[in-house]
Amino acid sequence: MVLSVKEGCKYALLVPTSMGLRLTPESGQPVHSSDLFHLQATSAETNVASISSYLGLPVKVLTAFVEGNPFASFIKSNLRARGMDFEAKEVAQGGPWGYRHQINVADSGYGSRGPRVWNDRAGEVGRTLSAGDFDLERIFGVEGVQLVHLSGLIAALSPETGKFCLDIARTAKKYGSLISFDLNYRASFWKGREAELGGIFSEICSLADVLIGNEEDFQLCLGIKGPEAGGKDISGKIQGFKEMITRVKEQYPGAQVFATTLREVVNTNRHLWGAIMLAGDDWQVVQPREIHVLDRIGGGDGFVGGLLYAILKGWEPEKWIQFGWASGALATTFLTDYAQPADEAQIWSIWQGNARVQR
Repeated sequence: MVLSVKEGCKYALLVPTSMGLRLTPESGQPVHSSDLFHLQATSAETNVASISSYLGLPVKVLTAFVEGNPFASFIKSNLRARGMDFEAKEVAQGGPWGYRHQINVADSGYGSRGPRVWNDRAGEVGRTLSAGDFDLERIFGVEGVQLVHLSGLIAALSPETGKFCLDIARTAKKYGSLISFDLNYRASFWKGREAELGGIFSEICSLADVLIGNEEDFQLCLGIKGPEAGGKDISGKIQGFKEMITRVKEQYPGAQVFATTLREVVNTNRHLWGAIMLAGDDWQVVQPREIHVLDRIGGGDGFVGGLLYAILKGWEPEKWIQFGWASGALATTFLTDYAQPADEAQIWSIWQGNARVQR
């Protein structure tokens, strides 16, 4: 089974997103004991898109910036460096208590000390995003987009962004673009908004070609029964995950691909990493394999990015999950929360377990 990718498009991949800043202590130290931090531009959706952009596919980002803000300039430079086109509305800050870009403070953890992440999203400019900020008819109808990737993080960010994601999904469907949706449930986003967001997420799922999520995502976003208790480790629970994905497919039969990652944490820097995918009627399973982790944040995004790149390249489904698995593993070796692959061969070497020196 191969998804039909639209031809003659300016962009292979489009992502709507709210860009922010990530602060991470140096040398794997905790936040409270650090005075030196690494600053990076970040968002889950551009983490996904980075696999395609670094490997040479044309990527477009739809977002918002605080007008005249130096961090907005920092983010724009980062997106350009990643080879991404961006289109954005510029929003006036509105004084010292006005809009700004979100801040993510991340302790990567080390060994027996697990990671800790704090999100500060007060006044986040991305919460204002709406379809009226962009000419979607031009973007999808004239320029053309092969695949649009939507995230539940943006769909749940505010009532405005929920409608924004719906409008993008409807327009993408109208013009024959593929739609990928990673549910990305966050309890703090959903509190008191369950009925509103349940309706938005359900409609996006009904339009999507690719659905991605873990057991929590499918249960809490869509009300679908999760996997039954299996063995003590992830390998023993695979049948339960398959049964859950089957229930998702029954509820959303328009989607053609369903995928989820499998992760068992031995310690902060040693994980067992696997994946399951249903493409059409065929299952693809990557049994959990050991990976060594520098920073786990962004590994799931790397998986999605690799999966979508493989779909866009027109490969066979068996390679979709393999390339996704290896792209996720690659992402965990970077201090940035997005992978920066040198080429396809680097990712395939990870899949093959080849960590020898390349000369």
